[in-house]
Amino acid sequence: MYLNCHCFHSLRYGTIPLEDLISKAAALGVRAMALTDINTVTGIYDFVKGCRAVNIKPIVGIEFRSENQLRYIGLAKNAAGLAEMNRFLTRHNFENAPLPLSAPDFENVFVVYPLENVPAVLKEHEFIGIRPEQTPVLILSDWKNQIDKMVVLQPVTFRTKTEYKLHKILRAVDLNVILSRLGNTDYCRKTEVMVDLGRILKCYEGYPQIISNTEKIIADCHFEFDFKTPKNKKYYTNNKKDDLQLLSTLAQQGLEWRYGQHNAEAKSRMFRELKVIDQLEFSGYFLITWDIIRFSNSQGFLHIGRGSGANSIIAYCLGITDICPLELDLYFERFLNLNRKSPPDFDIDWSWKERDIILEYIFSRYGYDHVAFCGTNVEFKYRSIFREVGKVFGLPKEELDALAKNPMTLHPANEVVREVQQYGMMLEKYPNQRSMHSCGILISEEPITNYSVLEMPPKGFPIVLFDMHTAEDIGLEKFDILSQRGIGHIDDSVKLIEKNRGIRLNIRDTTISKDEASCNSFLAMGKTIGCFYIESPAMRGLLRRLKCDNYKTLVAASSIIRPGVAQSGMMKEYIFRHNHPDRFEYFHPVFEQQLGETYGIMVYQEDVIKIALHYGGLPAADGDILRRAMSGKGRSKAALQKVKDNFFASCAAQGHPLALSQEIYRQIESFAGYSFCKAHSASYAVESYQSLYLKVHYPIEFMVAVINNQGGFYRTEVYVHEAKMSGAAVHNPCVNKSQLETTLYGSDVYLGFMHLQSLESKTAVLIQQEREKNGLYKSLEDFINRIPIGIEAIQILIFIGAFRFTGKTKNQLLVIARLILVNFNPENRAPMLLQEPVKEFVLPQLERSAFEDAFDEIELLGFPVSCSPFDLLQTPFRGSVMAKDLLDHHKKQVRMLAYLISRKHVPTKMGAMYFGTWIDAEGQLFDTAHFTDSLAMYPFQGGGCYLLLGSVEVDYHFPTITVTKMAKMPFIPDPRYEQENDWKYRAQQRIREDVSMTHRAPYPQEHEINIPRLKMSN
Repeated sequence: MYLNCHCFHSLRYGTIPLEDLISKAAALGVRAMALTDINTVTGIYDFVKGCRAVNIKPIVGIEFRSENQLRYIGLAKNAAGLAEMNRFLTRHNFENAPLPLSAPDFENVFVVYPLENVPAVLKEHEFIGIRPEQTPVLILSDWKNQIDKMVVLQPVTFRTKTEYKLHKILRAVDLNVILSRLGNTDYCRKTEVMVDLGRILKCYEGYPQIISNTEKIIADCHFEFDFKTPKNKKYYTNNKKDDLQLLSTLAQQGLEWRYGQHNAEAKSRMFRELKVIDQLEFSGYFLITWDIIRFSNSQGFLHIGRGSGANSIIAYCLGITDICPLELDLYFERFLNLNRKSPPDFDIDWSWKERDIILEYIFSRYGYDHVAFCGTNVEFKYRSIFREVGKVFGLPKEELDALAKNPMTLHPANEVVREVQQYGMMLEKYPNQRSMHSCGILISEEPITNYSVLEMPPKGFPIVLFDMHTAEDIGLEKFDILSQRGIGHIDDSVKLIEKNRGIRLNIRDTTISKDEASCNSFLAMGKTIGCFYIESPAMRGLLRRLKCDNYKTLVAASSIIRPGVAQSGMMKEYIFRHNHPDRFEYFHPVFEQQLGETYGIMVYQEDVIKIALHYGGLPAADGDILRRAMSGKGRSKAALQKVKDNFFASCAAQGHPLALSQEIYRQIESFAGYSFCKAHSASYAVESYQSLYLKVHYPIEFMVAVINNQGGFYRTEVYVHEAKMSGAAVHNPCVNKSQLETTLYGSDVYLGFMHLQSLESKTAVLIQQEREKNGLYKSLEDFINRIPIGIEAIQILIFIGAFRFTGKTKNQLLVIARLILVNFNPENRAPMLLQEPVKEFVLPQLERSAFEDAFDEIELLGFPVSCSPFDLLQTPFRGSVMAKDLLDHHKKQVRMLAYLISRKHVPTKMGAMYFGTWIDAEGQLFDTAHFTDSLAMYPFQGGGCYLLLGSVEVDYHFPTITVTKMAKMPFIPDPRYEQENDWKYRAQQRIREDVSMTHRAPYPQEHEINIPRLKMSN
């Protein structure tokens, strides 16, 4: 009798998690129920599975609401009925139009109207829902005559009195009002709970027709769904045979391109893969991906194919990936095998500037009726919960900020805050809003609205209302169309090199960059600022510890930097064994046979599978469950526990000692979703090499490209510094040289107007467009005549030196600008046939400090350009040791003066610590460690220069200073505010630092991990 149930997917309305709703129904002996969440189908597939597991008949539907007013409830008779409702609601979502008061002429849907919105005439498939508390109105003749069209309507929204208040809080959050301002129609009735069926039926004892109508609807609803059959677009051509023929032809052509005509190993691998692809009927999936890549190449775009798809030689031959699986011994079965029923998974990256063009092609090529983004549920998070719930209780902003920022133990102890905490904690992990998956595209064989309502977010591409896990469950595998700035760095560098030097570089040819000698030299020294994936302090430190000077070591480094490898202790052990290959033993022959390349250390997902199979003797199906659990795709704890039990049983059956098996499984478990597959690491390594090649051979062009793609791990200032260290002359923005982005003329770099934080982008674009149309600006007066601009924007440009070509000082230019703009009429701004001579003003000579420009730059750009931050210090001391000398000072105490670049917070069992990255007075980078006791006495005090005292520790070729004391050094007083004491040191406060926080439990210490270096005794 439950035709109108809400779970928490009725956003900011329902309070019951879906699993709990089904459990409650099963406990009450319910035999059939309908999930009718408000304007969504998010939960219906999990609902169907969950109901079938407990022998409840699932009915799927939608509660249609407009501006919180219930219009009607739709119940699908079958899958076609769901598709009808999906298309109806999708159309209104796209048109952003209110739903009509009456439902459309559905053919496969039962419609139930609430008593408050009954149309004059009911169609055959339409009914009136009568709540138990509404039965007294049936004595009225108007309603008595319609009993034959009535059904039981017992909505379900909450479970308890506490949840009823939670429901009200959710409604207040949704309406953005305090709790006391809610009206009676803003929230549900107190009766919307699931109770024993007998209590409901008792209310309808005098109306058997209503009960029989309800039972008939339940009997006539048969939503059957095949979860096992793939729903992706099946064929690229028209049939399986033509798909295979086309794929075989393309693969053969690509084989000759990649390997020549006489590589027997590659040819054999190609035919073996083609056979598996054909048997699994995945030819179409490969061809669709190839088609997208073909379009990308036709546009001259650079792409990176990565993920487990790089295990396939077919993908390599089709140009989807650039990783040779033979070179790295990548086995195809990790990507596809005959036990796998779901399509393969390609992750493909483009520049963030070009991704939308790729998306437009996919949607237009395969049809908007068949393509959509995956959705995702954005949950209530800790900070937002207390802010949202606190607002509902009427707390002021200051208290809301304190609740959001501080842990609960530091919250005030009063009754209101306790309620905020109580209901806030109930909301944790509840969905708050729907959003677009960052990269997952679905391309379906049938219209996508057969499976979901679509919404149109501001981005402009439709989304389904379920997430990637549900998509996978129902047989829709996503194409991952990603974007990243690293590709923008590479792509823009190549274009800049051709424009600036006339050199056309084929960076797609990875043979020119991979394992190139000078690249390997930079790699081993950690000189990788700006390079994709290998520029962070942690990665640069790892590269130096490994003296990484080749492709295969870089592939391993790309994976061991991952948290799972680090927390398991395998990263430290790998570094030790890499540097001391004669000081360890493989503690079982399987590790030498399968993991010899990585010194017996599990580094990749494949390594875990290898050990599980070859040591544990697990069947392939269990190995796949284990792999999926590691990658975050496995959602069944019971299935994982079963694999664990099987692992130990199988190990015992093969005679392995229990202690050894426990150690191996501990290492397997520690990966827990944070390791890479080897092909993924290899893809990252290739892109890292491409970036590094450009940095080594064309450093200025590369750094300009990094700046224009809005950086990477660090802020813009760091990349400007790198450009200077590479030989560039860096100039402030100029109205006759600069564009919105940073520009390059030879080795002269002109910063773009985009870096002026207070200048509107439309003004910056107009400056460039007008200059290109009518020539260079001759003077400040000429500029004002041609560009519609106010005095504030003019002052910004003057202070940054954008008119220095005039030969006048900033003070003189400010006087001229004010004199012109006082009586300036914008309507007179137009090109004049005969340019009037510039009026010469007699200007006073105004003294100006040499450092005023630097302080202007800090104020407008956030960092100085015309000098170094060290030049602004009051002290002439520059440190007793420079970064280049640290290797010679192992275990010695040093004093260094350095400029703070970034610091990373790391939780430890003793408290928080930080790793710092700095630049010395010579411009070289070095790193520090700051432990809890040192930080208590000598904390970081924002960006700027510090005097550091500490001892040098050289860890496998990588020096770090363990800081015992530090002090922030003052700048000289700002000469622009010589007479204003309150402003003399404000500019220094604008100097930034990059701070990255780590939200995780402390890693176990080395003695707690204790990975064996010798064979374990039986």
